[in-house]
Formats: sequence, C-alpha cells, structure tokens
Amino acid sequence: MLRTNAVAGLTVALLMPLAAQQKLAPFVTSPQPIIDRMLEIANLRPGETLYDLGCGDGRILVSAVKNFRAKAVGVEVSEQLAQRANANLHTQGIEGQAKVIQADMMSVDVGGAQVVSLYLPTEANDLLRPKLEKELKPGARVVSLDFKVRGWKPARVEKIEAHHRPYTVYLYEMPQQ
Repeated sequence: MLRTNAVAGLTVALLMPLAAQQKLAPFVTSPQPIIDRMLEIANLRPGETLYDLGCGDGRILVSAVKNFRAKAVGVEVSEQLAQRANANLHTQGIEGQAKVIQADMMSVDVGGAQVVSLYLPTEANDLLRPKLEKELKPGARVVSLDFKVRGWKPARVEKIEAHHRPYTVYLYEMPQQ
C-alpha cells in the first residue's frame, strides 16, 4: 500500500504545473565561480540571449550581461524572488540588457534563447524537456547545474569544486536538423 501511494504521489507531482511544485525546486544560491564556469561551458557569446529558468535572485542574469555581454531573461515563479531579481538588475544598472518575468516557466516561450540555464531537479528537467525540444532552435545550448536532462546525451560534462562542494555541469546542444 505504501509503495502504491508513493508511486501515485510521484505521478501526481510530475503532472502538476511547475508553479504548483515550488518545493520541487527550492531557491538555492550558486557560487559566482560556478555561475561563470557554467556560462563559459555554454559558450555564451556577446549579443546572444540567455534564459535562466528559475532565476532566483538573478545572479546568473547579472553575470551573463556583465561578464559575457549577453542579453538575459529570467523566469521566476516566486513573486518575492522575481522582485528581488529585478532589484538586483536595477542595482547593477543592467535593466536594459536583462529582465525578469514573474511566471511559471512552462508558460514562457524560450524560443529566442541561444542558451538556457537550469538549476532544477531532474524531475523538473523531465517536465521541461519536451518544451525545450519544441521551442529551442537547432544549435541552442542548455546548461544544467548538478542535474541531468534524462534522454539527452550531454555534449560536455564537467566536475567542479567550489566552496568545499562538488558541482557537475551538463551541457546539451539542440540537434541541427
């Protein structure tokens, strides 16, 4: 009985919209060296557009604009975190190059992204995978911190140590058609 309930609970959780699953992807900050390395691995280039799904306080957006001269769009379901991220963009003086959309990431079109960054559990990545496959153009890159996108073969995997903790960065490239 317990096993059946656990499977049923997991099935329900996987079918819920991501906005209803905020506990599935709690806000966890990433050290700046890890953020910069993620964007280097993704080969983020000047003028490209990065979408950070679950952008939290916006630190990846700031790094994309300031360190890589890219444009950046953050998507954050939490109103409080979206406000915090927008305040961070304002403090950094980069509102013209970056913005935050307060919404469920499943409802935002990411088709304009050359790079998508993720720091979401594998289960959330499973939900996002069909959306990314549908919306991203060939050659777009997806960089995921610590969690795989099941069913995709990474173009690159790099293990990094920062702040006495190991991190793994997965880079995926959308196939050319």
